[in-house]
Amino acid sequence: MFEHIATPPDGVHPKSSGVDCAADPISSLKTMFVDMVMGRRIGGGQDPALRPVFLKPHGIAGATFTVRPDLPEELRVGVFAGKSYRAWVRFSSDTVPTSPDLETTCGIAIKLFGVPGPKLLAPDEDATTHDFLLQNHDVFFVDTARDMCEFTRAGVVEGDYGPYLAAHPKTARILDEMAKLVPSVLEIDYWSGLPYAFGTGRHVKYKLVPAGGGGGDPVPGLSTDDPDYLHLDLRQRLLAADASFHFCVQFQTDPKRMPLDEATIRWNEDASAPVHLATLTLPRQDVDLNGQAQYGENLAFNPWHALTEHAPEGSVADARKVVYQAAANLRRERNEVPLEEPTEPRPVEIDPEGRDLRVVRAAIHPSIGVARVGDSEEHFYIGPETDRPLPIPPGEMKDRTGALKREAARFRIYGYNAAGEPVCELTAQTAEIEWTVHVANQKAAWYQFQIALDIPEASVHHDAPPSMLRNAGVTGGARSQLVIDPGSRTISGAGASGPQYRFASGEFFGKKVYLGELRTDDAGRLLFLGGHGKSASNDGSPATTFANNDKWHDDVSDGPVTAQVTIDGRPVPVDPAWVVVAPPNYAPEVVGVRTLYDLLFDAYVQSGWLPFPDRVSFMRDVFPILERLTGMGWVNQGFAAKFGPGGREHFLDPDYLARLASDLPEHAELRNGIYTTFRDWERDDESPVPWPWIYGDSMSLPPVSARQHSTLSGTQMRILELWAAGDFDPDLDLGALAPTELDELPLSRRPSMLDRAALTFCLADAFHPGCEMTWPMRHTTMYMAPFRLRHRTIGDPEPNVGSQLTPWAAAQLDGPLYGQSPGSVSRWMAVPWQTDTASCRSGYYLGYGPRYDPYVPTFWAARVPNQVLTERNYKIVMDESRPLAERAAAFELRAFWLRWLTGGYLHQINEMISSFGKLGVVQTMPGPADGAFGPSLLVETDVGFEGEVDPQRNMLTIHVPEAGDPQRAEVAIAAAVDASGEDPEHVTAGYIEKVDRFGHGRRR
Repeated sequence: MFEHIATPPDGVHPKSSGVDCAADPISSLKTMFVDMVMGRRIGGGQDPALRPVFLKPHGIAGATFTVRPDLPEELRVGVFAGKSYRAWVRFSSDTVPTSPDLETTCGIAIKLFGVPGPKLLAPDEDATTHDFLLQNHDVFFVDTARDMCEFTRAGVVEGDYGPYLAAHPKTARILDEMAKLVPSVLEIDYWSGLPYAFGTGRHVKYKLVPAGGGGGDPVPGLSTDDPDYLHLDLRQRLLAADASFHFCVQFQTDPKRMPLDEATIRWNEDASAPVHLATLTLPRQDVDLNGQAQYGENLAFNPWHALTEHAPEGSVADARKVVYQAAANLRRERNEVPLEEPTEPRPVEIDPEGRDLRVVRAAIHPSIGVARVGDSEEHFYIGPETDRPLPIPPGEMKDRTGALKREAARFRIYGYNAAGEPVCELTAQTAEIEWTVHVANQKAAWYQFQIALDIPEASVHHDAPPSMLRNAGVTGGARSQLVIDPGSRTISGAGASGPQYRFASGEFFGKKVYLGELRTDDAGRLLFLGGHGKSASNDGSPATTFANNDKWHDDVSDGPVTAQVTIDGRPVPVDPAWVVVAPPNYAPEVVGVRTLYDLLFDAYVQSGWLPFPDRVSFMRDVFPILERLTGMGWVNQGFAAKFGPGGREHFLDPDYLARLASDLPEHAELRNGIYTTFRDWERDDESPVPWPWIYGDSMSLPPVSARQHSTLSGTQMRILELWAAGDFDPDLDLGALAPTELDELPLSRRPSMLDRAALTFCLADAFHPGCEMTWPMRHTTMYMAPFRLRHRTIGDPEPNVGSQLTPWAAAQLDGPLYGQSPGSVSRWMAVPWQTDTASCRSGYYLGYGPRYDPYVPTFWAARVPNQVLTERNYKIVMDESRPLAERAAAFELRAFWLRWLTGGYLHQINEMISSFGKLGVVQTMPGPADGAFGPSLLVETDVGFEGEVDPQRNMLTIHVPEAGDPQRAEVAIAAAVDASGEDPEHVTAGYIEKVDRFGHGRRR
């Protein structure tokens, strides 16, 4: 025992003069453990530097720490007020790595991640980690810090524990008891030994008790004679099965018999039985996975790295605070490891089937990542990584100045075995990774958006305007000035950032344009941040249309994401990805009725790349479609009245939902009635009545075809058809709807979930031109594999088709619908994006004939809201002292999201360019306690405009074809507003080219 800190028997340590246990035991302990013991080892060539105690690791394992959901309120203190935390656990023995495991003292150190609240240990007060340290004996071998100092002095300074142990028989007895046989680190109890606070006025000791089979069967043939048997046993058990422990607290019930500063006194469990508060679960995994052991050795554990509610008690704890921190700092400095606490845990790589774990190839996920612009100079948030992410807390989408944060796209690399199965995430701790990204903006040099070129309405006989070159007056070599191309940037390592990773060297007519930058997170994953939403014309001229403003540029972009990966000196091929920069997401919790993921999945099913589901599931396949119609009610009043709370088709009403999820024959007509209400172009033609109430690719006023409105995909309609026929699994389970984080999913699901999540929050309708991406995305020629864009070879440009892009030219072999190059995805979109976003409204009205609903159909309400519940009305809804009828009226009274824009249509689209960051964001807020309006509400927050305006301003948008003639515009607009019968403040009127796709206004 303690051979790991004893000095050689050749005399007193030369630094013994710094040790005075009577005057300053804590500083003396620091001197002995850090300066003497660690200093001697490092001076002797120890590399990497090791801990001074519990040196021998048996394994580092990823875990989850789950608080019991049924805890009474008085036990929900500190950590235990939460629900679940990711964790890493280090098993070790208090001996040197070269000594055998037999009869050593075993310890377990637990580091929780994602724990909010200030911590006790400076300078890491703002860290989100929390540590627990326990060992396999229920008392400590000395009482106080002074006792510990004198004991340590005997071994470290004097080189002989014998005289001290002879004079202190209790310490000698406890040390003998601690040297006991441990069959497995997963099959023994652990205790904190020392007490801790538990909120105010209460104290506890911690205990960890095995629960759950000990993590598999004992290893056949493994003997305790093997010097490393505890590691071998731990690895084999966790490869075979999960392991778990109950985390318990034992309350101090008698201060005299349960003292706080006499660590050798046992707290009798008969007087105070331990109470189970949480469960520590270690999923099946390989503790010998690449880099996992090194990751664990780089972590630092300290009992003072804890919330105030769990403050350590006693002088031995006070000594640990100083000594452990000094030791950790010295060790990490020598090993060139960051001193600060990690912000994110290493992912737990789970191997449920004992598969081949050798990585033979890798792939970047998401395969198409989406970043979004924002006018905040420094702040950003990371985009969704699951299709049901945790809501962004209110106030977190804007910075302290009120500017809108950018949404960063985070890319990860997963390793695959020879069977094509994902076996691990590769990070900076497990592999050498070098990321390269090349983005560009080609919008001003590409062709105009007039209409999606792959629909019948794009043919000449429909009078769709031709897609001519933008900035056609710029010719020859001068056209290169229209392309903003800063070249590629390369980044590697963890926590990297800086000016050298910025895409800031590209130019538009000689003006440098910043398109974004690269960073890496603490694990070496790639973060891509797009532009700041800055758009301008090179001569100061205003924007005049929704999509094709010559002389203008914006700062969105797109391009390939590649990586070079080396594992243990072995290069591994990596499937590349793509990043697309899009406009902001002003309603991050709302999912469109048909997402870009839905569209691409359908394209792959139709082409035979992916199979149709073997069996339709209500929860997986049907419920999301119905849920999204309800969710759209938070951003569009027409959807709210029909599908929201109190609406005739409120699909989330429990009784209604139970009938919808039933496959019984008596509910067949209910299912069929809903199925047949969804749009069928051949049946419904131009009618705006069928679902979904969303404009389509040929939207124009007046309508010219059935594609005036959108439909669900063929795959979605086939799903609904089978559901209507009762051929589905009635697997209703609302518990499956809880928001999730990526690391809570099995490893096998994470890569595909990243691909899905990025596209779930992008829209497929309408491609007019689109919200994030547009119509070329539905062509499988664009892809090398499902969801993975085909990259164009450098030096192999696509064919030049001249001054006009026709449907035939767009589809030619090796043309723009094949391999992609930097900037070739975003080039199809509007320039600048703000003019189109400000035009994407609902209930467009031509001003004569049958009047449409002013709220539906809509364009992209899931990303660009139409009508919203304001904070002012939310406060009324939450005020339970008011009459229910008044609260209900406030709930139903939605304000127009674009009510802040002023003047006519042209003025508004220009105002959007400078003010897009001031518009509110729709975020999740808690519902009232009485449950009258549901458990949560989506509310417009963080509006940056000052004062109040009429909430109905800009309610009605009237397209005035006559205003296409500048000489007639003023009179025609005034007449249209007057004829509407609405308050002029509520009307936006003008010639709106977006809804005149077939030249009716231009021919006047």
